[in-house]
Amino acid sequence: MHKVPYQAPSPIAVMVKTSCPRCGEGRLFKGFLSLNKECSVCKLDLAFADSGDGPAIFIIFIVGFLVATAFLYVELTYQPPYWVHALLWLPMIMILSLLLLRPLKALMIVLQYKNDAHEGNID
Repeated sequence: MHKVPYQAPSPIAVMVKTSCPRCGEGRLFKGFLSLNKECSVCKLDLAFADSGDGPAIFIIFIVGFLVATAFLYVELTYQPPYWVHALLWLPMIMILSLLLLRPLKALMIVLQYKNDAHEGNID
């Protein structure tokens, strides 16, 4: 595979900007989670990108930790009724999960690209 020399963006920059893993300029997503077929800037074919369930696992751990910690703090400090917990934590779980999904999917894709996992290399 012939690689065009580009200044490689950092995985964190790609995660924040949800940009192309090779050039860091083109848009990675065409919808909320659907990927573009190729980068509009460097023409990288994004067919290799398959993040699988990786982002969901990280979201479960991150959001679960944050919400469980906040839940315990509120319960031990204020002891509200259960309906208050439902009113607080269910929307927070949904909002945090949706906010983290795109960046974590972008992070998984850029790490897959940088480690040549998309070429079937197993070393």
